Amino acid sequence: MTVRRTRPAPARFDTAAARPVAPPVRVGRRRLAELTGSWRTALRIARRESRRARRRTALVLAMIALPVAVLAFLAASYDMATLTPQERVDRRLGVADAELRWISDTPVEQDEWGGTWSSRDGVESPNARATSAQVSALLGPGSRVTEVRSGIPLTLRGPHRDEDVQGRVLDLGDPLARGLVRFRAGRAPEQPGEVAVSPAALRRLDLRLGRAVALADGSRAYTVVGVVEFPDDLGAVVALHPGAAPPTSPVPESSWLVDVPGAIDGAQVSRLNDRGVLVAARPPADSADERERIWLGPVDPGETTDLGTGVLIAGLGLLEVVLLVGPAFAVGVRRRRRDLALVAVAGGDAAQLRRVVLADGVVLGVLGAAAGLVVGVGAAFAGRPLVEQYVFDARFGGYRCWPIALVLLGGVAVLAGVLAALAPAWTAARQDVSAGLAGRRTPPVSRTRWLALGLSLVVGGAGLAAFGAARASAVVILTGLILGELGLVCCTPTLIGALARLGRVLPLAPRIALRDASRNRASAAPAICAVMAAVASSVALGGFLASSDARDSRAYRPMVPTGHVLVYAGESARQPPLAQLAAMARDQLGADTVAPINALSCAPGTGYCDVAPELPPAQVCPWQPGDNLSEAHRRQARADPRCRIEPMSYNGGYVQAGVDDGTALPLLTGADPAATAAATAVLRAGGVVVTDPRYLHDGLVTVRVNEVDPGTDRPRAVADFPGYALGGVVSQSQLLLSASAARHLGLTWSPSGWVIGAATPPDRHQQERFASALRPFGAFSLLVEDGGAPRDISPLLLLLAAAAGVITMGAAGIATALAAAEGRAELTTLAAVGAAPALRRMLAICQAGVIAGLGSVLGIVAGLGTAAIVLFSVNRQYANDWPVPDRYPYVVPWPALGILVLVPIVAMLGAGLFTRARLPIERQLD
Repeated sequence: MTVRRTRPAPARFDTAAARPVAPPVRVGRRRLAELTGSWRTALRIARRESRRARRRTALVLAMIALPVAVLAFLAASYDMATLTPQERVDRRLGVADAELRWISDTPVEQDEWGGTWSSRDGVESPNARATSAQVSALLGPGSRVTEVRSGIPLTLRGPHRDEDVQGRVLDLGDPLARGLVRFRAGRAPEQPGEVAVSPAALRRLDLRLGRAVALADGSRAYTVVGVVEFPDDLGAVVALHPGAAPPTSPVPESSWLVDVPGAIDGAQVSRLNDRGVLVAARPPADSADERERIWLGPVDPGETTDLGTGVLIAGLGLLEVVLLVGPAFAVGVRRRRRDLALVAVAGGDAAQLRRVVLADGVVLGVLGAAAGLVVGVGAAFAGRPLVEQYVFDARFGGYRCWPIALVLLGGVAVLAGVLAALAPAWTAARQDVSAGLAGRRTPPVSRTRWLALGLSLVVGGAGLAAFGAARASAVVILTGLILGELGLVCCTPTLIGALARLGRVLPLAPRIALRDASRNRASAAPAICAVMAAVASSVALGGFLASSDARDSRAYRPMVPTGHVLVYAGESARQPPLAQLAAMARDQLGADTVAPINALSCAPGTGYCDVAPELPPAQVCPWQPGDNLSEAHRRQARADPRCRIEPMSYNGGYVQAGVDDGTALPLLTGADPAATAAATAVLRAGGVVVTDPRYLHDGLVTVRVNEVDPGTDRPRAVADFPGYALGGVVSQSQLLLSASAARHLGLTWSPSGWVIGAATPPDRHQQERFASALRPFGAFSLLVEDGGAPRDISPLLLLLAAAAGVITMGAAGIATALAAAEGRAELTTLAAVGAAPALRRMLAICQAGVIAGLGSVLGIVAGLGTAAIVLFSVNRQYANDWPVPDRYPYVVPWPALGILVLVPIVAMLGAGLFTRARLPIERQLD
């Protein structure tokens, strides 16, 4: 090696100070060159190490690439599903020049795309149904129009049951309308008795070209002559000929596709807006993309909150990935401790050792990001037809992949790799060089300051989450949860050490598993924390949702007793004879009794009326819920029994009024026979029956009829009638008037449906058979009371528990595999001293149990505590208000906890099943 000697630069002389001046040294450039060279070397070492440890590299790449692939798939699918203004207009217009909608008789103003509009004078006057001739007269000579009507509900007779489909009326033989669809087979309907159907309708109705399909009521039949696809709706759609449109109520909205000489200019759009016509024309070729304008617009505070919530949720996901990947880097550092010690002996300082380990995170993060982006975008492009059909139910725009989102995802993946390698890098920089050269382990040091920091973060995070719950701020709540989880991460190594000391009384296999977890805290603690974080989040959210479900169930008031069925007739439906209806209910529903329901209405020409009982003055609360009360008045209202307001039920909290002679009374209320007989006697004597005793005073009930018009609510009639308060009612609040009482108030009544009594709620097949039997008489709606509020939370709880279970099993499997790789030398020692092969399997089971069991227990405790804090804070927030809202009860999400308790057992059985029982026997070579 040649050593070059450089002559130092001659010193300059400062005449003012009378002393020599040292030559300038370019320290910044030299330092930058040293850093660049050090990082280049570290990245080269990391690339070599990734090729040497292929299995560990594949494991880390999979954990980093999997969430990146999922998010890239979602980003690309969302970008393709979000149509540009040009694509949106092309889909609406097809080959036409513009689309017109005559929506008002008064002038309107619209945006440039024809998507939103408003009345110029502030008065909206809906336009009556226009004709194509009227629209053509607005455009002038040389113009062509074709009408399109959509959103027509149709019920067609299927092979097994009747199917509800969407109908569209358009002339597919017209080139203007033909541009809206894609023909798959057949031809366009040419006669009123011919239809074209979508592929989804073809499958649901089990049709073929040339076969007939009929309406469910048998009033009309059609012949299928074509198979077409509407890009904006891939569901079951039937294209009808203009001469075959069935009468519907309300009348579907019509639009007209127009072809004009030249182009639609601004003056013509303004002239059509003056007539109340909305115009959607093709945008200019140089118009800006709508998504670009969104970024330049003002930021809504609600969008800022949503953005902060999304960032925090992404931070929770990033923390989960870091905790899962961290053990792999920790094991890699321990297996390379001799190499790192050699770097230290060769003159490498602590910063260079940290760069060597951090370079692993950079290399694997880049590789994982690249792999995840390629897989995610490729899956989005390849699975586009399936996503269009089964998720969005519409065709996408062009192939694109949202480059900004992909760059952010790649940066987050690299950041996850670096953060996962951060703790092992600091550990490697502090290791004993002599111990690393000799291959000895460095005993773990449990620092008290980490425990103190962790406890502080746990307490601070819990307090912050409680404050956020009181303020109803999702951002603050999530911030508190993140801080609490970070605090538990800091406390976990100390907890592992304490458990290892308590494991001395355990048998051999669990004692070795606890000892290994304590000795390898750098890999065991992140895996336990990953399980804990997933389980805690699921349990906390599940507990809140379960409490909300219990609160809704407590406030629910059924329409009728459990098992009973309400049948309401449509506007054009015919009333079947009561005996025939009872026979159908007995055959199809297994029902015992049927009674008619009569709805009240005002006298003809007087508009809509509201009929309700009136509280006596002694029972009226001095304050109304909408009043702006002071703290003193709110305190008085909470203490006044007259101001106790029942929780709002699903039916809106009003009193259901009707006319009855006692026939429907038992089915509507579910009261006992003695009370029902007494109430029936009052009705037949000309009185009224209420189910709330507060309305009864001196044996009378005051009934008020309010005439309700837009902007008015004035009393029309008030009268006192002999009344009876029916107790023990399980349904909603009822007001039943006798015929004479209704006539005294000037009211009329008419049959509106029936109530059917059944012992148990009929299932879906029974309801479909009963609806099919009623269909020849017209359209009817069924309401089956199953005894509880609508519940959509249990599937969500199971989904949350399943996600936590997958993470738990994944973390347990990763940690078990890493512990097995790390403890190979100890397993060899066990084999040498005569341990049975089953010991390794039992050891793997215990190692998985330590990771999954400890993480699940900590997560369940943390999740239940978080849910309790949030629920307590929410209840306390509204405790001083009036009306006092129904409190959230503390409910343990047992379905989710059952799955989460079962998951560690499954992880342990999987570890025992996939672990080889033969202990390794290694021979030292001379």
